[in-house]
Amino acid sequence: MNLEYINLISFGYFEKGLLELVANDVKKEFLLPVIYREGHLDLSEFYDPGRRQYDGNKLLKTIDSKFAFDNDKTLGLFNVDLYIPILTYIFGQAYLNGRAGIVSISRLSNERYGIKADDKQLVDRFRKEVIHELGHTFGLIHCKNSTCVMRSSTYVEDIDQKNHQLCEKCRGQLG
Repeated sequence: MNLEYINLISFGYFEKGLLELVANDVKKEFLLPVIYREGHLDLSEFYDPGRRQYDGNKLLKTIDSKFAFDNDKTLGLFNVDLYIPILTYIFGQAYLNGRAGIVSISRLSNERYGIKADDKQLVDRFRKEVIHELGHTFGLIHCKNSTCVMRSSTYVEDIDQKNHQLCEKCRGQLG
């Protein structure tokens, strides 16, 4: 299958400059054209009032079935707090070797943790998560290299310690 595009679809408000920056980094990393646009979903159907979070599994399934196409990779971008049943929260998730993924900016801001806002750090974390989840759609699994963008991240501090690029080994697996 020859891929044509990477689609970044924002669900909720994102500054245009943020999306442009992320799209440029994604294009450099995966060497494919990137299209970003707005999408619309009634997020209330994904909300779990008991957890006060949004169900990442259901969102991912919906992005895959309603917004993804076979010859593209599609990532839904959100600004709501995501979870999956086995974890307290997630930054994002994707189908391994699939066509869809999701990322949320919700838990990436310093303010969430009672720390002074840092827009540069927020953008950096967001682009790393976007590239990381897209990496999964291309079949990449978590990497043990501490600076590789494909390294697993449980906390924002983990995201801060890695680069926004693939290491040589992961890049080689992309082909």
